[in-house]
This record gives sequence, C-alpha cells and structure tokens, in this order.
Amino acid sequence: MLISPPPTWQASKTAVLQGLAGSSLTGPWRLLLLGDGSPTRHLESLSGIPVEIELIGMAPENDCPTDGSPLPEEVAELTAPLLRRQVWLCCGEQTLAWAESWWNQQQADTYLQERDQPIWRSLTSHRAELFREVDGLAQVDAPWLEERFGFPGPFWSRHYRFFRGGKELTVIREVFSPQLETWLGPARTRSVRTSPASSKTAKP
Repeated sequence: MLISPPPTWQASKTAVLQGLAGSSLTGPWRLLLLGDGSPTRHLESLSGIPVEIELIGMAPENDCPTDGSPLPEEVAELTAPLLRRQVWLCCGEQTLAWAESWWNQQQADTYLQERDQPIWRSLTSHRAELFREVDGLAQVDAPWLEERFGFPGPFWSRHYRFFRGGKELTVIREVFSPQLETWLGPARTRSVRTSPASSKTAKP
C-alpha cells in the first residue's frame, strides 16, 4: 500500500458543497472534478478504451502506512472495522488516475467480490440506486505519482461518498493525471501544461 499523497492546497468543504470551489478550473475540469458522474465512464469516453484496474492493495485501515496526514473527515462516518483499497486506473498503456477508498469490511466483502473491477461497475452490476456527493477538492503531490503519471505535480484530486438507501457506503479519493488535458484541454483558465516539465504549477 502507498502512503496517501498530502495536499498542497485544498478547498473548504463549504465551498465544494456550494459549488464555489475551483474557480481557476476550466469548464471541462470542473465537470470532471465537481460533477456527480462516473469517472470510469468519463475516462472510457475520453480515451475510447475500457478502464482496467491495477490493484495496488487492500488492507485493514490500521495496517495502512501513513505520514500522519488526516484522512477525509467523512471516513469517520463509516462503521468500523475499515478496509482501505488502492488502485491505478488505466486505459490501454496510459495511467489516467489513482484512487483509494474506505469501506466497512463486511460491505467490502459484499460489493467488491471482483476486486480487479472498477468500483462503479461493481456497485451498479444489479442496477441498484446510488447517490454520489462530492465533499472535497484539492491538489496533492507525491514522487510516486510523478513517476507513474510522467508529469510533475501537484495533481488535481477530489473525494466523495457513495450513499445507498440514505446511508454512507464508501468514501473515495481520486487523483487525476494531467494526461487528461489531451482531451479536456488545460485544467486552469490561465495556465497550460502540454508536456512534462520540471517546474511546479502554482497553487489555486
């Protein structure tokens, strides 16, 4: 398991819930990061290639490495004992995102029986109704993200919850590769990143 990448900047939850966060983002990136659509479907639609999951690991939360950075506060709303899952999301040879999720262990056994399958496919395999609420927007950085994505950080990240029957089912954090600018255009309204470079992007 990897240590969760620390934020270099993050929006307040109030700003996210009110739709005021990420004012420097262009329209397509705002839809990706703050919309309630499926990232799996978005990545497949953009790349034209099915999303494949590279499972990094699944482990009890107490066994996961940490640098002391706080977890999303919504994780505390899940019923212990908790399990954490980490994956890379790949379309062909391109790694377009990294994700981690927190689950009650019993619910993980129920909903993640095919653990190399994207969460969205697992949760919707029986066409059950789900509600997604985006709770956080941030920029994060870590050397292992830069190495895998092939771009310098920081990287845009969000976290959200899935609800089923009005109850929290899981908390999911996603980090997206700048490679998505190939299809979405620049993430920032006044900043364009077209290729890997040695300089860091400015904070929002």
